[in-house]
Amino acid sequence: MELLEFARGPALTFAIAVFIGGVVFRVVSIFALWRTRDSSANRAHEKPVVIAALREIIRRMWPETVYKQRTLFTAINGYVFHIGLALIVFFLLPHILFFKDLLGLYWPHLPNNVIYAVSIITAVSLIAALIMRMANPAQRIISTFDDYFSWLVTFLPVATGIVATSHLGARYETLLGLHILSVAVLLVWLPFGKLMHWFLAFVTRSQTGAHLSHRGAQL
Repeated sequence: MELLEFARGPALTFAIAVFIGGVVFRVVSIFALWRTRDSSANRAHEKPVVIAALREIIRRMWPETVYKQRTLFTAINGYVFHIGLALIVFFLLPHILFFKDLLGLYWPHLPNNVIYAVSIITAVSLIAALIMRMANPAQRIISTFDDYFSWLVTFLPVATGIVATSHLGARYETLLGLHILSVAVLLVWLPFGKLMHWFLAFVTRSQTGAHLSHRGAQL
């Protein structure tokens, strides 16, 4: 019970504070970066900024035709675990109750059995992503500690959540405490590693789209 109280109290409070502060710092730092003013004239047929940004976001949602054959499984698997993680985080009843206590917001939840099945699929998808990274020579060479640790802190909350739900190996209070601690580690790491792409992917893609449209690039 002491582990659970620590996880729910000081550990989670600290993690949320670091998460919020880290995300704000990263986002503000990016937008505050010094940039050379682009004095070039607008290109012919330049699209409105919003249209160009949305077009680039949508274009990046699927691999280019020339790479599709080699990267199709990677793309599909990426969608599987990203969507799975979103369903687990935002549609499991205990998680929704946590958000309600934290933010005062509440929305409908999915049945526990559905979330449990999604959790299994997500865990398998994450393991497949790791195997593919380690088996691909090019990916293995460019992979860093950030890549593997980011995978680990993403996988652990899913795995500990499955174990806690299944009541395997220890008392439920202990398993729940370990699950919350794994979430705390994820929150602390997220703003400072590659997992920050959760917040920045659409920002950077929209900026790229607007810039390429201004330059007259044909995509």
